[in-house]
Amino acid sequence: MEIKIYTDGACIGNPGPGGWAAVILFEKDKKELFGGEKLTTNNRMELTAAIRALEYCSKKEKQPSLKHIKIFTDSIYVKEGITVWIENWKKNNWKTADKKNVKNVDLWKQLKELADSNQVEWNWIKGHSDNPFNNLADELAKKATPI
Repeated sequence: MEIKIYTDGACIGNPGPGGWAAVILFEKDKKELFGGEKLTTNNRMELTAAIRALEYCSKKEKQPSLKHIKIFTDSIYVKEGITVWIENWKKNNWKTADKKNVKNVDLWKQLKELADSNQVEWNWIKGHSDNPFNNLADELAKKATPI
């Protein structure tokens, strides 16, 4: 079974109050997940959305056929981080190319573990475009932001 996930994060100020959301599409079902934090960053919310969605799918996954997951994110930070940068970060003891500590390392480690235990295909999608599920994730993330 293929699962499609649309994720988004929002933040008022950066740092500031923020929200995250994921819209998960199964064969005929749709699940909306969202939450927020009083003091966070937009990047943390983008990562949290993907983590919470994969956690949900892992818990729901009682049968081996629930494996192929396509994640759509409008965050280049998340997409490039998990598909390109993370292997070098790990090799360099969670340091960037300029020897600085990787930000949000706690979330990157969680995301990597969840992604590795599933067949995840990462896709970048233009934010605030004509995709209804990306727009819904954006709307939910904004609504979940504590004000």
